[in-house]
Order: sequence, then C-alpha cells, then structure tokens
Amino acid sequence: MNKQEVTDLGFEIVAYSGEARSELLTALKKAKEGDFAGVDDLINQAQDCLNEAHKTQTELLTREARGEENEIGIIMIHAQDHLMTTMLLKDIIGTLIDVYRK
Repeated sequence: MNKQEVTDLGFEIVAYSGEARSELLTALKKAKEGDFAGVDDLINQAQDCLNEAHKTQTELLTREARGEENEIGIIMIHAQDHLMTTMLLKDIIGTLIDVYRK
C-alpha cells in the first residue's frame, strides 16, 4: 500500500477510536451522576466503534503478513496509539462504572 492508502486507513482508525472514546466518556459521566439508563448502550456503541477500528487495523496487518509493503507515516502511528489508549480506556471506564453501580 502506498502512503496515502495507509494514511486513509489511519484516519479511519482515528475516527472510530475517537467516537468510541466520546461514547465511553459520556457513559462514565452518566454513571458518576447515577444515571444508568443508557450507560450499557453507550458502552456497546463504543465497542462497535472499536470493532470497526480493529477491523481496519486487521486489514493492514493481513496485507503486511501477505508480504505487501506498507508505507507507514505518522498518521498511522497516531492511529495505532489512539486505538490502543481507547481500548485501555474502555477497560478502565468499565471498572469505574461497576464501582458507581454499587
């Protein structure tokens, strides 16, 4: 893949990860307020976004595993970082929401 194609995939990962992050932070805010209606739905929406980001990431990994060369730029590095931190945030927020539920 050329650099522009990889960059496009990077933007896709950032967009899905960013949406997931927003949903997660909204879910945490609602839980802190004791408003649990819709919290699980927000978490599920975030997971759907993370699944889409992961699917895009897997496409790139699969191409590389087949021996295709990919020109990785800073956008893709940022995308991978964004995805990883959002996945970690999901785990942490899930635990915090469990605490607020008790």
